[in-house]
Amino acid sequence: MTPPSAEPYDPAWLDVQYNNRARIPEHPQIFERWAADSARVRQQASRRLDVRYGDGPNETLDIFPTTAHQAPVLVFIHGGWWRALDKSDFSFVAPAFTRGGALVMVPNYALCPAVSIEQISLQMVKALAWVWRHAALYGGDPDRIVLVGHSAGGHLAAMLLSCVWKAWASDLPADLVRTALAISGVFDLEPVQQTPFLQADLRLGKEAVPRLSPAWFPAPQARRLLACAGALESEEFLRQNLAIREAWGAQVVPVCETVPGRNHLDVVDALVTPGQRLHALAWELVDKA
Repeated sequence: MTPPSAEPYDPAWLDVQYNNRARIPEHPQIFERWAADSARVRQQASRRLDVRYGDGPNETLDIFPTTAHQAPVLVFIHGGWWRALDKSDFSFVAPAFTRGGALVMVPNYALCPAVSIEQISLQMVKALAWVWRHAALYGGDPDRIVLVGHSAGGHLAAMLLSCVWKAWASDLPADLVRTALAISGVFDLEPVQQTPFLQADLRLGKEAVPRLSPAWFPAPQARRLLACAGALESEEFLRQNLAIREAWGAQVVPVCETVPGRNHLDVVDALVTPGQRLHALAWELVDKA
């Protein structure tokens, strides 16, 4: 599960490995289904939409309350290569968790190339600080925050596990985020930085790669990350999934698995489907938060 040794980062090979829309011909239908299901949830479910967590571009989040008191808080961070998609595309994630007693929040962030991945990472820090300060107003327990991120959102979830919260604001607890589930995450940005179809939008310089690659970071202490990817994903996404386990160790990353029969997109469907292993793993984190 490594690039060919003769040309470790051949540009054409990288495009094949990382261009998931090209790899999944049915991706328009998947996105359409997600959008329709999400619109239905926003029409039918209890919700607060476009709540501001900051004054910057796209610094809003959607809140899906539950009936439970002092509920655990699940924050879902969407993917899209940091350059596409929107929180509104993922409202469909909420009912699978609100029905069981979790408060769900889905933050937005500004997209590349208008901003950098580093700026997006800081937006998510701002969002989680807001969640901690305001969760109780919506029935949530700020001491029970769990992250779930898909693709670029999995990268951002891992970044947040490594955050030094008190360096951001002195009122925040050092352990604001203790657990996360990264689905098809990207943890080593060196090959991403060299992937041709992404370069114009991401504008990711080599000097930024060490700052933005969780697999290059020291393992965060007293944190727990579950890493999963679809079994049908590219070699590179399977390698990325293993890379964070290898970097942080089994104590911090006790679960590093593939989801049978799932590709980079429909793996999210397994997250919201009762009886699926991925759904159970998310609930494991929520229940123990």
